[in-house]
Amino acid sequence: MAHLTHHGKTGYVAGNDHYDDVNVKTLDSEKNSQDGGFATEFTHAEQRAIIHRIDRRLVLTCGFMYCISLMDRTNLSAAVVAGMAKELKLTVGTRYSIVILIFFIPYIIFQFPATIVVRKLGPRNFLAGITFMWGVVTIGMGFVKEWTGLIACRILLGVLEAGFFPGCVYLLSTWYARFDMQKRYSVFYLIGSFASALAGILAYGLMQMNGLAGYSGWRWIFIMEGILTCVIGIGGYWFLVDFPDGKHKSWKFLSDREIQFIIDRVERDRGDTKLEPFTFGKFLRPALDLKIWGFAMCFLCTTTVTYAIAYFLPIILRNGMGFSIAASQCLVAPPYAFAGIVMFCTAWVGDKYHIRGPIVVFNCVLALIGLPLMGFAKQNAVRYFGVFLVTAGVNANVPAVMTYQANNIRGQWKRALCSASLVGFGGIGGIAGSLVFRSQDAPQYYPGIYACIACSGLIIIIVGILTLKFIRDNKKAAEGKMIIEGSETGFRYTL
Repeated sequence: MAHLTHHGKTGYVAGNDHYDDVNVKTLDSEKNSQDGGFATEFTHAEQRAIIHRIDRRLVLTCGFMYCISLMDRTNLSAAVVAGMAKELKLTVGTRYSIVILIFFIPYIIFQFPATIVVRKLGPRNFLAGITFMWGVVTIGMGFVKEWTGLIACRILLGVLEAGFFPGCVYLLSTWYARFDMQKRYSVFYLIGSFASALAGILAYGLMQMNGLAGYSGWRWIFIMEGILTCVIGIGGYWFLVDFPDGKHKSWKFLSDREIQFIIDRVERDRGDTKLEPFTFGKFLRPALDLKIWGFAMCFLCTTTVTYAIAYFLPIILRNGMGFSIAASQCLVAPPYAFAGIVMFCTAWVGDKYHIRGPIVVFNCVLALIGLPLMGFAKQNAVRYFGVFLVTAGVNANVPAVMTYQANNIRGQWKRALCSASLVGFGGIGGIAGSLVFRSQDAPQYYPGIYACIACSGLIIIIVGILTLKFIRDNKKAAEGKMIIEGSETGFRYTL
């Protein structure tokens, strides 16, 4: 780290990616290094300390809240195995699939307005508030008497959860430079995967409360997890932070000088820290950019498989592979633990070598190897190994696709729209995922396997098309023939 003295001030140079050390001559110069460093008053160690404080406060808080979100969203399969299907007669026709699917209709509809509201109210108020409210709804799911009551609760859950994931994705993207993102997104999503890994074990433990106070074990799954959600929501109000340029102050977080360092760092990286006044034209205009929908389609295909696995894996293990109820609940955990390892390793490679598309393709290849093993192998051990590969590939691709998109767009309102479109299409993937493994296809579930294979193959095709476009546009920009994303500071697409 180069020490600086200029006009009586002391400063240091901060690299915009990985705190790169650079040499500069004056504090005011921002274009005096080949790696894009900028002048700052903080030492290299102080810069790292600031970033790590953001990691601990922002990434972990959002991650734990997403953990409980994912648990509340996907605990239906555990409740079904625990007796809900029989008590509420969900095996009649397509009732179970309808209960899953109905969540995603309001979830998709309310994505776009939610990203506007989170900017107006601030993440601390908005995200913590909706978390507490859907915790109350989850508790209510434990008291329903008919399957139609479950549908009503799922609709409310969809409305409340609609703003959470895009709000978190948007918030995280405003605090980090492009090549710091994938590891942070991965840790954020990894905590959610940790919830998926433990959800089955937790559900099995809560099932043992069967008969307590006259309630079935599946009801206690919803009641206790709903109470936990309310507690997390209250804690989130104190620990969540605002946007770097926000007016809503965070509780015991960074100083104004430290926040300005973050703003300068992100501005140097991609030049989009300034929030323009909101108009619907500015918010909706980026929808004309076709690559936005390419990213969204990648996320749709990814979430189709992730939701299908999340909703039906315990059922597949029970009905398709013949494991006991206890085993089918507990065997969900190891594949998600493996997915976490793959997720973070690929994120580390992507951030270190500044690549995105190849990481997405690699994860798809894992899924394409695992799906035939899971679907067509004769031995349960081989099929279960296939589950490991599928779960790892599709879950690792969630943060990979999120980062692929975030690295290749600029502008605050464009980022807000893209977060909503990405997660909105993810909701459509949730609808598709709820219909992939149909009860009439048990125990082999061949149509569902084919659908998941098609989704993984389509992602590879889209990434290939986007890569060719990015290479062409980067070449034109280098020759001075075009400006990418309206940036006059040399912004380039990340391949």
